[in-house]
Amino acid sequence: MPITYRQAGVDIDAGDELVERIKPLAAATRIAEVMGGVGGFAGLCRVPGDIEEPVLVSGTDGVGTKLKVAFATGKHDTIGFDLVGMCVNDVITCGARPLFFLDYFGTGKLDVGVAERVVGGIAAACRESGCALLGGETAELPGMYARGEYDLAGFAVGVVARAKIVDGSTAKRGDVVIGLPSSGLHSNGYSLARKVLLDTMHLSHEDRPEGLGGETLGEALLTPTRLYARQVGLMVASGGVKAMSHITGGGIPGNLPRVLPEGLGVRVDVRWRRPPIFDLIQRGGEIDEQEMRRTFNCGMGFLFVVGAEHAGRSATLLREMGDSPVVLGEVVGVPLDRPFEERVEWPA
Repeated sequence: MPITYRQAGVDIDAGDELVERIKPLAAATRIAEVMGGVGGFAGLCRVPGDIEEPVLVSGTDGVGTKLKVAFATGKHDTIGFDLVGMCVNDVITCGARPLFFLDYFGTGKLDVGVAERVVGGIAAACRESGCALLGGETAELPGMYARGEYDLAGFAVGVVARAKIVDGSTAKRGDVVIGLPSSGLHSNGYSLARKVLLDTMHLSHEDRPEGLGGETLGEALLTPTRLYARQVGLMVASGGVKAMSHITGGGIPGNLPRVLPEGLGVRVDVRWRRPPIFDLIQRGGEIDEQEMRRTFNCGMGFLFVVGAEHAGRSATLLREMGDSPVVLGEVVGVPLDRPFEERVEWPA
């Protein structure tokens, strides 16, 4: 008896149905530069005509083991939001305007409803970032993934005028570091967080630990990554921004120094208030403070380095946008083997 592709584990009809469901989601993210629609072999996007010497900027990422929380809770509508955040927040660090985003969704057996919810989150984040969901790939791979699980990867492209690239080269001693808060863990450090919360503390995703403001553990862990494209666009346009850093794995010590010229580092005053999920993890795992700071963002998701003369104006602009900027410290001259220095400990 002939064997079909469906019998082998791949349902072409389900894939076609997903494409049809995705089309209106992608259409809602359309920008003026997009040409064509979803369903072709490739997505087409013009380079904006009003940018002198345009330079394309690209970035790719995933969401790591945060996916495990989505699988365990059955909540799939925000994990795609995280995927866009991890890619777009990197691309904008050089001053680029996000243009378009593509995703890869791989699974053992395609659940159209789950995939639609994931892509819905991707589309929502694209709309908020001002970029188009230009296309993507859905792969049904029998035997590759555990039942009910999937993998996600994303790819973002932005554009910036060559003369307006923000690369940290003009940073100097005395420049000011301004931080924007994170919404929580974003999408980094989940292997450590899950080991502490689930394996060591024996919590479940439905538990409501003291200090989380009534949220379940699952809700706190699935809090979506913040998007910073709007703030970056206005800050760069206002002038004075010399460097920017997206705080991901490695925390501030591992990310901020990398955007500064050799011979310069940062001295940071760490007296901001961090989301309670960090304190729960630290207490539950008896984690050393230095380990916390080099693993998690610890409450700061994106940093600007601005000239001292622009610091006040920059902070005011961010507050007027409804954000809560924190002046963290300053750029200093330091030995090359010690590019990061913390001034104080966390508050009690």
